[in-house]
Amino acid sequence: MIAIITGDIINSEEYRASEWMEVLKNYFLELGNSPADWEFYRGDEFQIRLPAERALKTAIAIKARIKTFKNLDVRMGIGLGDETYRGPKVSESNGTAYQRSGRTFERLKDEKVHLAISSGNARQDRTLNLILLLALDFMNDWSQVSAEIIVLLLKDPHAPQNRIAEELGIKQSAVSQRFKRARKDLVLSVLRHYNSTLKDLTQ
Repeated sequence: MIAIITGDIINSEEYRASEWMEVLKNYFLELGNSPADWEFYRGDEFQIRLPAERALKTAIAIKARIKTFKNLDVRMGIGLGDETYRGPKVSESNGTAYQRSGRTFERLKDEKVHLAISSGNARQDRTLNLILLLALDFMNDWSQVSAEIIVLLLKDPHAPQNRIAEELGIKQSAVSQRFKRARKDLVLSVLRHYNSTLKDLTQ
């Protein structure tokens, strides 16, 4: 099972593309090679191929990076499934993961939802997407400061707070407060539930 994330940047016209795109490109380069594993197209849309177990963490990390820019957000459809053909570009490859990602992404705009998953298992998808909908209630409202600390959390969930404080140039007590406002514990709980669900899907 692999995962495909198809997404676009909301309010991208408020910035030069090079600003937010450079941030995402640097992150995507940590995950794979372009254009076989990821690419941008039509200005502000992107697609990335990755292992299924990294899909939701990556999607949340993308959202956090984009929300470090004021007024920007991202819409993403995650498809889980197989890959029946791998072309030289991720956009030229095919399989159920690609199809589910594309279809999920296309319906997000009409539904006014920023993140959804399709695995082909209707019961598990209903539960996962309900949890994501509830999580989006606070993730969509992340401030730039909250988004910045979630980026650091997802880079290294076990990083000590004093190291994070030093990196951000703030007091250690402020790190705890920022994590609380960003709903760190809920983010990690959502990721744990996704990983548990994924084990059921792949058995």
